Amino acid sequence: MNKVIAGAGALVVTVSVILFAVCMLIPFDFGSYFVCMLLPIGYIMMTAGFACESDEKHRTAANAGMIFAAVYAVLVFLVYYAQTTSVRLEPLGEQAGNILDYSKGGLFFYYDLLGYGMMALSTFFTGLTIHTKTKADQWLKVLMLVHGVFFFSCFLMPMTGAFRSMSNGGVNMGGVIALEFWCAYFTPVGVLSFLHFFRKERDDQ
Repeated sequence: MNKVIAGAGALVVTVSVILFAVCMLIPFDFGSYFVCMLLPIGYIMMTAGFACESDEKHRTAANAGMIFAAVYAVLVFLVYYAQTTSVRLEPLGEQAGNILDYSKGGLFFYYDLLGYGMMALSTFFTGLTIHTKTKADQWLKVLMLVHGVFFFSCFLMPMTGAFRSMSNGGVNMGGVIALEFWCAYFTPVGVLSFLHFFRKERDDQ
């Protein structure tokens, strides 16, 4: 059961990231916001699977990975649930719109970046727990550890005012390209994680 749930979570991660990439290109804002709420559900299921596999020496790293995953999920749900409800359905004043509307690059946009910074920390600590018995697992471990570097840009860049121009023009092409790059990077993490748990489930039978 553990491997099945974790594998299902990895599949949700993979599909969500691909759909997010497609929605960004169309563009379809509601679709991208909605799939971003599915992603943390799958990610927590996937991360819980890796934590379940961890041995005593890696238990602290596994727990840290799970806790950062939970923080990521809370921040992202707050951001995107607001986009699909209040921002979409209710008339907002200028000040409220600047705070709540993700596309304006305000507070909720920064919360989103903070959430993905927490996800980056989660992948780093989770990556430390992976036993690399196969080439695929070696690649998975490297991808998850290197993904941890995204924490610094997600955490520090909002403090520099780099996104202030978004309040006038929304997400620019540079932002879309950056998000598409992230999707291209993270999709293999979901695929390799699914293969990892599928192989484990098959070996246990």
